Amino acid sequence: MAKTVWITGASSGLGLHTAMALIRNGFQVAAGARSFGDAKNHVAGCLCLPLDVTQDESIDAFVSAATSALGAPDILINCAGMLNLGACESYAPDEVRQIMETNFLGQVRMISRALPLMREKGKGRIVNFSSINGLMGIPFQGAYAASKHAIEGYSECLRLECRPFGIEVMVVRPGDHRSGGQSYRRHSMAMDAHSPYWTAYEKACQVIAWDEGHGCNPDKLGEKIAKALRKKRLPGTMRIAKFDQHLAVILHDLLPTWLFERIIASYYKKTKE
Repeated sequence: MAKTVWITGASSGLGLHTAMALIRNGFQVAAGARSFGDAKNHVAGCLCLPLDVTQDESIDAFVSAATSALGAPDILINCAGMLNLGACESYAPDEVRQIMETNFLGQVRMISRALPLMREKGKGRIVNFSSINGLMGIPFQGAYAASKHAIEGYSECLRLECRPFGIEVMVVRPGDHRSGGQSYRRHSMAMDAHSPYWTAYEKACQVIAWDEGHGCNPDKLGEKIAKALRKKRLPGTMRIAKFDQHLAVILHDLLPTWLFERIIASYYKKTKE
């Protein structure tokens, strides 16, 4: 019998590619996204439902509709997320709050709805999307990195707590993939030519956009997640990135802080062509 998956953020980016991979691999998918309120945006082969992970009423409606149509979830994949580029000093509190509400608290809300249903089954799997930025920071992604670091710590605690109930937790740490867009990559309102960070910010944004445009194939990420979900034991973590980003994570823990940060600062000052 096909396993039932709930996946958030499934209308675009890595969420969309993961949902499509799950469908190809025979999973029964309930996909949630804000844009699914418009039937034109639906993904073929799955149940597409409107979902805003920052709103309890929207989550409750999604859970009710998904459960009625497909039954309780065997797997929850938390993929909804957003990025806001800006200097740590310049973020407005509302901008940071929006990032945390979407990237971190959205996962918390979905997990609180799925866990009781999984406990009734006596088993389940939860996949939380973090990021390479959940392990290390880079310039002008402070709010995003903070949300991903929160996911890392929360997921580790969740894994320990859920083990007695037969529920497994995996953290996915993507590097750059060719799947983003301007709707995902927003910019802090305070970042303009009057900012003392402006010159460094412009260069860093160019590097970030180049890295994403030349990133990994998102279809392969989806296939790797589908393969992991078919294993008898779910891996605790999965880092999916290019070689240089794997290396950066390793060097982050090995090198003296001053040396690692000098390397990173130099990288984000380079002009990409």
